[in-house]
Amino acid sequence: MYGLFVEHYQQYQTIWNGNGGRTYFYQNELPYDPPNQAAWMNGGTRGYAAYKVAYSVTSHEAWGFGSYCYFSANPGVVEEHSFEVPNTAGVRFHDMVTVSLGGTGTINHIINSTGGPSNSGSNVANLVSYP
Repeated sequence: MYGLFVEHYQQYQTIWNGNGGRTYFYQNELPYDPPNQAAWMNGGTRGYAAYKVAYSVTSHEAWGFGSYCYFSANPGVVEEHSFEVPNTAGVRFHDMVTVSLGGTGTINHIINSTGGPSNSGSNVANLVSYP
């Protein structure tokens, strides 16, 4: 996939299920309007990843990923991570960024439990590679 843009969906915005895939450039804005944290939960996880690679995938590579939050309805809302991937050697991500636009909301981690946060204290978080 080259140049994938997905914005404002309320749950997972992109789910990648196949092996051997590659994505070059992904741009995402999370939903603006979760009214509160309880309304935007994925089971016990705060929010939904913008880009999820299924846990059955053993090979996938991605470059140039950005995810942005602007939780205007409630700046106290948190997304736990923007990118969710299986922890396997064949799944690799390069050059990622998360941004809290104006510090309005929080993205706690960039990918899984790595990188970040992006919030009112540090609007931009970068990560060169994962794992």
